Amino acid sequence: MLEQISLYVGRPAFLGAILLVVTLWVLANMMLRNRGALPFDPAPFALLQGLVGLGALLTANVVLTKQNRLAKLAEQREHLDLKVTLLTEQKVAKLIDLLEELRRDLPNVRDRHDSDAVKLQQSMNPDLVLAALDERGNLNAPGS
Repeated sequence: MLEQISLYVGRPAFLGAILLVVTLWVLANMMLRNRGALPFDPAPFALLQGLVGLGALLTANVVLTKQNRLAKLAEQREHLDLKVTLLTEQKVAKLIDLLEELRRDLPNVRDRHDSDAVKLQQSMNPDLVLAALDERGNLNAPGS
């Protein structure tokens, strides 16, 4: 429900609607006063100010709630992206390992030492990387 509200609040039509309501409110009160009737919210329009303040408070709350939700989703996407990247790195390291093994086993390919391939064969431990990132995140968390 907050998602639907935030989508509506974020449109330019919402600003136009607010301006239209405020203008009509002020004009209605001025017309009532000019005709000698008692305005329902005389100037300086305390009721209108209260309603606008309440609307601003609710709008700010909706916007902040949506921002927090989007930030949490972005963090989950980044975490998933990191896991996919680590898995890809493991697979590439395994492929290099298999290619090096194949190169050593094929009789028609000259066997040679490739220090770069040896380094690339060693994949990172994803659990250690994730644990280090979690620890780093906890150190940067507010109140730490």
